Amino acid sequence: MQRIRLRYTKRGRLRFTSHRDFQRAFERALRRAEVPMAYSAGFTPHPKVSYANAAPTGVGSEAEFLEIALSEARDPEKLRALLDESLPAGLDVTDAVEARTSGLAERLQASVWELRLDGVEPAEAEKAVAVFLAAETVEVERKTKNGMRAFDARGAVIALEVVGAADSQVVVAAEGTLEQGADRPVAGACAILRLVVRHLTPAVRPDDVLSGLRVTADLAPPVPAAVTRLAQGPLDEETGTVTDPLAPDRDAVTVPEDSA
Repeated sequence: MQRIRLRYTKRGRLRFTSHRDFQRAFERALRRAEVPMAYSAGFTPHPKVSYANAAPTGVGSEAEFLEIALSEARDPEKLRALLDESLPAGLDVTDAVEARTSGLAERLQASVWELRLDGVEPAEAEKAVAVFLAAETVEVERKTKNGMRAFDARGAVIALEVVGAADSQVVVAAEGTLEQGADRPVAGACAILRLVVRHLTPAVRPDDVLSGLRVTADLAPPVPAAVTRLAQGPLDEETGTVTDPLAPDRDAVTVPEDSA
């Protein structure tokens, strides 16, 4: 059995697909591409697909990951191309490697997010970010299935800064709408935040950080923020950067059996 790890995106309007919607679309793509899937045992066999830390509904992403198990070996790049062709535009398979190591989910230690705040002046956002970062704790509340829960949104934040439009990594179409973010005009005041957040329990999401900015500095964008995950993976503690979780599989060297 061969295991393949895939990186895929949720762009444009496809950011509104739920995780269950994506699962259905991906399983249909597996059938269209005639991928030789391995199946679970039991009365209702299912294709062996493992999803890792999916982004919330309504959030764009350039860095979603999953792993599939095959009953026959396939070339990862050819498989990637077939699956990409079988999925709708916006759900794009951008990378594929053969799994040569264990623990993909454990490598997803942090995420990099871009938050576009339409109607907010960058100078106003910079003041709010400074207040947020200066706080030792920032308590926010989020509704969960067990009711309202309060937790610290500050402790998980590794970095938070305002970046210029030239540094944005979210593609903007020529007509002035976001292709990977919110499909609305971006003319006028617009602050762009770059956020690096550690994956903890409970998870601190971009909307929690926005709630923290409202609590600490009364920053309240007039329209909902357009949020895109740019990366997720291992966290370099010294630099605070997030690295590629598929790199260990690319770098792994297989030892020939006759050399053992």
